Amino acid sequence: MAIWSERFYLMIFVFLSFSLQAQIENKKHSFVTKKSSNIKQDAKILNLYNLYNSGEEKKAYQKAHILLKSKIDNRSIANTNLLLAYYFNKRAVIDSSIYYTNQAFKYNTVANDSLRNRLFALGYNLLAINYNKRGLFNESKKWHLKGIEASQKYNEKDLFYTHTHGLAQTYTELEDYQNALKLFKECLEYKDDPEIILGSYINIGDLYSRLKDYDNAAFYYKKGKILCEKTNNFQGKSIILLGLGENYQLQSKYQEALKMFQEALTIADENELNQLAIISRSTIGDCYIAQKKYEDAKLIFYEALKKSADFGLLQNQIDIYDELRKIAIKQEDFKNAYLLFEKSVHLKDSISKMERIKEINELEIKYKTAQKQKEIESLKFENETKKLTLASQEEAIKNMILREEILNKNSENTILSYQNSSNKKRNEISLLKKDQQLKALEINQQKKIKLFAVTAFFILLIPIIALLFQFYKRFKVQHLLNIKQAEISTQKINSILKEQELELIKASISGQDKERQRISQELHDSIGGNLAAIKLQVNHLNPTNFSNIQNISHQLDETYQQVRNLSHTLLPKKFNQNKFLEVLESYLNNISDASGIKISFIPYPKKEINELDENIQIEVFKITQELLTNTIKHAKATEIEMQLNYIENTLNLLFEDNGVGFEIENNTTGIGFANMENRINKLNGSFIIDSKLKRGTIFNIEIPILGPKPKTKIKGIDLKNQLDEFKSN
Repeated sequence: MAIWSERFYLMIFVFLSFSLQAQIENKKHSFVTKKSSNIKQDAKILNLYNLYNSGEEKKAYQKAHILLKSKIDNRSIANTNLLLAYYFNKRAVIDSSIYYTNQAFKYNTVANDSLRNRLFALGYNLLAINYNKRGLFNESKKWHLKGIEASQKYNEKDLFYTHTHGLAQTYTELEDYQNALKLFKECLEYKDDPEIILGSYINIGDLYSRLKDYDNAAFYYKKGKILCEKTNNFQGKSIILLGLGENYQLQSKYQEALKMFQEALTIADENELNQLAIISRSTIGDCYIAQKKYEDAKLIFYEALKKSADFGLLQNQIDIYDELRKIAIKQEDFKNAYLLFEKSVHLKDSISKMERIKEINELEIKYKTAQKQKEIESLKFENETKKLTLASQEEAIKNMILREEILNKNSENTILSYQNSSNKKRNEISLLKKDQQLKALEINQQKKIKLFAVTAFFILLIPIIALLFQFYKRFKVQHLLNIKQAEISTQKINSILKEQELELIKASISGQDKERQRISQELHDSIGGNLAAIKLQVNHLNPTNFSNIQNISHQLDETYQQVRNLSHTLLPKKFNQNKFLEVLESYLNNISDASGIKISFIPYPKKEINELDENIQIEVFKITQELLTNTIKHAKATEIEMQLNYIENTLNLLFEDNGVGFEIENNTTGIGFANMENRINKLNGSFIIDSKLKRGTIFNIEIPILGPKPKTKIKGIDLKNQLDEFKSN
């Protein structure tokens, strides 16, 4: 999970705040220099910006709309619209932010050229950031270049470097790393704003890291870290530690990376930098995954998930669910992987639904705004009508006064004047009535058009909602079918595996039965017959007849040889050809291939174990066979780890599986378990069993070895000595 993008957007927020603060400082300056009746309007604008920067953004937004409805000059309208553009930019409502920025440009008619130019430069920066968020990087580049040109006109250094920094970030998105590096290094020359210098250090470090120049990346990250420590900038320090950690991670230096990530996490938690704390936990989890420490990774990811849920960070939750799903797949926990995938999809659907609601609210706001603008225009028209009426009344009064003066001189002229004035008045009133009727007709026509547009919108919206509902039902049914198919497939696979295990066990038992039958027949037909013949001859032995003694001796030799041959057939044939550990390891590999169980075997020291007495080796082999048979039949395990150690005259066999386990107190001893116990007791050994349900089973077997002695053949040697002694007598 790369963290370049997260740090990038955090830095955009930092520099957007910088631009807004610059606007406020400029406004303060204008308040001091301006001494006119508009000081009250300027004070209201300053109050809006102070509210916004103090965290009361919603309140500033509401007051800005109220202020726009009142009578204010163009400069105040422009600054109010610019604040609304900042408000919507922070919430990623791109269209509204662009609209209010253009409105600010429209009313930016202040006579002071430097102030007018500064507002344009600030607006260009907003447009560039909006287009960057939308992914139109070339459009963003265009507005930053216009901003640089505007800021150079009146030597506005703060805005020049703000645009230069933004242009460098755009070059980074366009993967033009060389130009980006050049501009970020140019920003380091601006010493008046430590935030721009800090942002440049971080971005230069990121670029060198992307270019795999890890030494230079670390150099700039560390310079940024020193600056953060001087200014007590905990947010910047946490971001830099994340960059250093990722730099180490790209070099596979996981211990150093973990150290950086954990330090970043500590700072983020202590200073309530919640989103950075979540990113820090996610990067630690990525590091654990790279080291295959899946359990540790899961723990840290679940911590990050809880924090993301607490703060309602839906996209972070989706990213964490995706990482947890990858871990589940690596651990072959496909059921959990599917559940995590479902949660991720559900969150994505929630985000889409919220965005649709947000779009509808924005459309409603736009509609209401347009409606209010029409009402304002209508009120303006009524005001103009009233002004005309008042003007007509004033003119009528003047005419009456004039008429009275004329009456004193000439009554006839007065009557004519009165008639003319009355006619004129009637004509004016008639014209005003006609104008009002035309205006009423125009307003009615506009209302009809709006009603038609709203009706058409809802008519289109109803089938769209119906289609979405049908799609949702089909998706739900398909989802249930997929779950059922997955369950059926899992059951089929499990049944096939069980059948294979049973076939293996049946084959093993069948082989053992055949071998017992052969041994029984051999003992009965060969050795039993010979011993019976020898017994008869001994019973009728004539001490004077030497030939009978020779026949008995010959038959004893033959019987010994048969016993010896039979004992050797009881051994695995490979013991005579290969070393004991090679035979055992080959047997374990065959069982692993046949059953699908992953078996790990670690012997130490190999030479000393291979030189142990053959009787001990055979018993260990048989014990191993019994342990594997029990695991295959009962444990449902997928992994087995077996260690065989010979240390200080003690042979230790440690056998562990990850199966279902069992309660030792409630366990009933079977024949196989009893055979294994007899073999261990025969070797004067001891064993311990550790098992719990759903946790697996551990067998720890210890066999004492009296002392080093060479390999001996099976007990036939003792029989040979007895025969030699019998012959000598």
